[in-house]
Parts: sequence; structure tokens; C-alpha cells
Amino acid sequence: MLLGGAAVVAGAIAATVALWPSGGGSPNGTGASVGTASAPSPTASYPLSQAPRTIPAVREHVPAHGPGWRPGSGARVVVDGDSLAGTGKLLAGELGMAYAGRTGARDGDVELGVAGGGDRESYTMTVQGGRVKITGPGEAGVFYGTRTLKQEVHGGGTAPEGVVRDAPAKPRRGFMVDIARKHYTAGWIEDRVRELGDLKYNELGLHFSDDQAFRIESSSHPEIVSPQHLSKAEVKKIVDLAASRHITVVPEIDSPGHLGAVIAAHPDLQLRKASGTAVRGAVDISKPAAGKIVDDLLNEYAGLFPGSYWHLGGDEYQALTVSDPAASFPQLAAAARARFGAQAGVADLATGWMNDRASVMRGHARTMRAWNDGFYRSSTVQPAKDLEVAYWTGKEIGARQPAEYLGSGRKLINYNDEYLYYVLGQPQTFVYPTGQRIYEQWTPRVLRGTKAVPAQYDGQILGGVFAVWSDRAGAQTQDQVAAGIRMPLRATAQKLWDARTPSLSWTQFKELAARLG
Repeated sequence: MLLGGAAVVAGAIAATVALWPSGGGSPNGTGASVGTASAPSPTASYPLSQAPRTIPAVREHVPAHGPGWRPGSGARVVVDGDSLAGTGKLLAGELGMAYAGRTGARDGDVELGVAGGGDRESYTMTVQGGRVKITGPGEAGVFYGTRTLKQEVHGGGTAPEGVVRDAPAKPRRGFMVDIARKHYTAGWIEDRVRELGDLKYNELGLHFSDDQAFRIESSSHPEIVSPQHLSKAEVKKIVDLAASRHITVVPEIDSPGHLGAVIAAHPDLQLRKASGTAVRGAVDISKPAAGKIVDDLLNEYAGLFPGSYWHLGGDEYQALTVSDPAASFPQLAAAARARFGAQAGVADLATGWMNDRASVMRGHARTMRAWNDGFYRSSTVQPAKDLEVAYWTGKEIGARQPAEYLGSGRKLINYNDEYLYYVLGQPQTFVYPTGQRIYEQWTPRVLRGTKAVPAQYDGQILGGVFAVWSDRAGAQTQDQVAAGIRMPLRATAQKLWDARTPSLSWTQFKELAARLG
């Protein structure tokens, strides 16, 4: 397990552990000569190293006396297996080194290897004798170790002598962008993937269908696709780039609400009240054709997005926001009774809809999530047990505290709209989040508002997602969005990697972010 006893490396590693100290200065003192092809002089005297400064911070550093390492003339990246070739070539290109593949390491080299057991996102990085060795139980952990090294030597810096042992506190560390309401170019999304990889995120969510637009090419229903959209070739490039950074792309086709772009091409599917009034964005879930078109899309995009996770949406279905759903939508009430019995209501029918979509994606071996307001308190039909809760709000009708979901055994992912929602144009009560609030106040246990749930539920909270919503698409350009989320993304990365109170002040954290670029 991480943070175990300190190992002694060739008698050079001190037995003390430095956890992200707040002191400034060079990690290795001054005057160190590193990264050359010859080993450092065994008689040289060096100060005890300091822990590296990275975002997110490393969890454990065992300091040592030595010159540290930075890339020098003739330095190479070597790997112990072909599965690490991509990571090795990426690091070599970033640091201006040669990639030597499966070759024995020599002085000045960086050696990457898969070894050991435990958390596949954990890694150990040893800087000793003019070399760097990064190992982990899985390829993802080795990749994260290279991100630490990249930050350490950024701008001519030095990787401090000693041993880093590191692993994330939470297994789901995500960023989501609403590309439905606002078109973002493929290049912009690719830039975010590279940024996310360096910050050790492992999820990119794409909300690509909503009332305003449907943004990805479709072969099963080309009639619903908006003029400005991503081609499947562009999406595949994004997915492949993300995979090279150990990031899973999590698609979302939100239903049965937020389907306005689908309804525009299929107006017969639109939900209508008993009065005949159309309900914006909502399909009539009593109509089998509504389920079929969504299932067509789910089956189609399962091939485009091969990752393990899928977001089913489920939020803000307008039929359940009125005071008497059965009176306003008698066709839904009748369909509920026909399917689930005389006592069933509209909430039961909506839950059945979600379970049907889950069954489709279960056939593609996906782990699924849905927004918390798609889990209805009034429903006697229970949501599928394997559905994870994407908890974003406590403002819905019949709102439930997070502890209700957790107490029933549900696993939650934190999308807390108080801290983690960047909503373009700041409609309603939303304000642009600041990195400082996230850094100083938020943890993954703060699921709703500003209050943390009891520590007993920590293991059921899988992680968190920082989300960009494009409600007022013209409020910012995509470049302004990138600038606006820069520090909130970094603060969120820190708190998902290590939820404890950081040792650096916010001012120091900002300075570090500016230095690392």
C-alpha cells in the first residue's frame, strides 16, 4: 500500500519522509551537475533533497543526498516492455531525449517498467546515481510517474534525489465539457486532453446531445446531426489521444429530457401535456419509437467510444417537475399502469426508461452513471443496482441528501454544482468557480453545498468531475473557457489526488502553476 515504510536505497536514502513541504528553494541545493553520461562523484557532498513541487503534489518523498537528475547529453528513455513504448516515446520527445526501447539502462537514462502489485495507478520513482527509474503495477501508474518527472525538470529544473511513492486518493478524476450547446473544435478538445494527462486526470466527459444541438456525426440517424459537429474521424483521434494518456472518454446522450435536437427531426416524439402544449426537450416515453431512436444511438456510439464508462443522463425530465404529473400527462400515467401495475405512476415509467437504456449499455459491458435527479424518491420501480449516481444538485423537486443514496449502498461521483460547475454566462445562481474555493474548501466528500458527508461514506465516493456547461454559448470563446478553467482544473486535480489539506498556500500553489506552465 502507498505510504508504507521508507526503503533504504544503497545506503543513500534518509529514513525521514517529506510530504510536500512548504519551504521554497531548489530541491537539490545549488551547483549540482546532473544528467551527464558519467556517474556523480561518490565523494561529492550534497544537501538532503527536498520533495518535488508538482501538480498534483506527490504523496510521499523519501529524501536523499545526491545531485538529482535532469536530462543531459546522450540521455535516453528505456523500457522493459513494448507496452510502455508509447509512454516512453512521449517522455523522450517532451524532454529532448532519445528513445532506446528495450535496452539496458545506463548512466543518465530514464528507465520505465511495470512491476509489483497493488493500485495500477500508483508508481515509484527513484532518482539515484544519475539515473531515474519509474515503476508501477500498471501502465497508468508508470505514465503518471513520467508526468511527475516532466514537471520536476520543467524549465531546466532538477528531479530531486530520493524516492517518490505516489498514488491517487480517488479512482475517478474527470473533466466534462458540454459540446452540445456550444461547438468546440477538435483541436481545442485535444489540447484539453494533453492538459488533463499532465494533471493526472483519467476521464474526459463529452455531453454532445442537448436541446440546442447534436454534435457528433451519426450513421444511424444523420437527420439529427447539427451543421457544426465533430466527425467520427475527429472523435476517434480524440479517443486515441486520450487513451495514450490513460484517459477514458465518457460519452453522454442525455435522455429522456434534453433531446431537443432529436425532436427537431422527429417532432412526433415530443412530449405534450393533456392540453396539447409541447414540452421543450422532452420525448414522450410512452412511445416505443422514442426508446428505439435513443437505443439506436447508444448502440452506434458504443463502437466509437470503447471506454468502460457511459453516462445515461436522466436529469430534468419536465414531466416530473409539475405538481400532478398524472393529470398533466395522462398518456404517461396510462403507460406506467400498463407496464408496472395499477399503482404505478409517471416516476415509475421514467425509472423504467432509464433501466431500459442501462440494459442496452450493459450489453456493451459498460459501467453506467446517471444524474442524481433521475433517481426518483416517488418511484416504486427501483433504478438498476449497478447505476452510479452523478451527484450534482440538491435543488430538484423531492431533493434527497447524498447520505440517502450512500446509505442505500450507491456509489457516487461528485459533480457538486456549488464548486465544480463552470456555466457559461452565469445564468440563474451560477457563478464561475474559483480555484481558490476548490483548493481551500472542497473535498470529494463535499457532495452537496458546502458540507461534507460523514467519513464512513468516503469509500463509496469514487471521485469527482469538473464540468463546463455551455448554457450561454456566446458568453465566452473557447479560448476564454480554457483560460477560465485553468486554475479550477488544477485545484480539482490536487484535491482528487490527495483530499487532505494542502501544505502549500493558495498563493504558493498559483505561483507553482505559473512556473509549470
